[in-house]
Amino acid sequence: MKVYGIIMAGGGGTRFWPLSRKGTPKQLLNLSGKEIMVNEAIDRVARVAAYEDIYIVTNCEQADKMRLVTHGRVAAEHILSEPCARNTAACIGYAAMKIMRERGDGVLVITPSDAYIKDEDTFAQVLGTAVHAAATTNKLVTIGIKPTFPATGYGYIRYREAEGDVKPAMRFVEKPTRRKAEEYLRSGCYVWNSGMFVWKASVILKKFKRLLPELYARLAKIAASFGRPDERSVLEELYPELPSVSVDYGIMEHSRDILVVPGEFGWNDVGSWDMLGALHPQDERGNVVVGNAVNVDTENTVIYSSGKMIAAVDVSDLIIVDTPDAILVCPKSKAQDVKKIVEELRAEGKEELL
Repeated sequence: MKVYGIIMAGGGGTRFWPLSRKGTPKQLLNLSGKEIMVNEAIDRVARVAAYEDIYIVTNCEQADKMRLVTHGRVAAEHILSEPCARNTAACIGYAAMKIMRERGDGVLVITPSDAYIKDEDTFAQVLGTAVHAAATTNKLVTIGIKPTFPATGYGYIRYREAEGDVKPAMRFVEKPTRRKAEEYLRSGCYVWNSGMFVWKASVILKKFKRLLPELYARLAKIAASFGRPDERSVLEELYPELPSVSVDYGIMEHSRDILVVPGEFGWNDVGSWDMLGALHPQDERGNVVVGNAVNVDTENTVIYSSGKMIAAVDVSDLIIVDTPDAILVCPKSKAQDVKKIVEELRAEGKEELL
């Protein structure tokens, strides 16, 4: 059965401000020093799906740049541009409708565009296992990350032990307390919810029709315009009316035919500046330094310079970021709050900094 890749690339990546902006969000940045994140995601999916069968769903503000930076990897007509953000169910449903109507049924491999994966060979094996399970069982398959510490910032999936690499999923758990996360880690039967899914287009669309009928009905109206001269105008008219719901909440939490493939391949969602150590080595004092910088008696600090020399003396547990038009300084413990700066700049009308 044909395998299609779908890369979800519509996010803003506001926790990586001031490097991440509306026109160049996290997925369009080269944080690893190797390639921009969306191209790394494409190349990983290309281990199980041909490049000509890979699609990207992004937003209208990023679409032109996405076509430019992915040229040679993804066909321009496979860059699907959302008029506005309507969460992951709409994103996945739109791509599934597009593929089903224009290419026919197949297995969809759906991944975010902005995660880091260290062991790409093992990841490809896990994806291959998930593709085979989806193709042969007609079930929903998700990739689970074997937890390495009691994370409270991730959702979890409880699975039932079974022979083989594919396990029946029992339930989805929201971000837990520290105590609960420690229990999950000890049990050995929980994995982190990676937000990566594998299923047939026909199977997920049937789920949408049954569990999210309003969303499905509007997507069907959009799909009826595919290939017509008014396709874009219909999309722009109807897409903002789609219910905003995550695929986890709308589909996964209400389904009983879910399989999970647990994997260990050095996954990190690199969600904020304090996670930069997943991409770059730390020195003997726990510092991560990228670019033109020097530090003295500095500990556990992230320093990122886009050009200027950054000198840090006798500081600890900080994030220091320099870009041509902005400087960020904050405690590492507040890395998640960087998005509040973006909200404040927006409230003050400083669009040039967004």
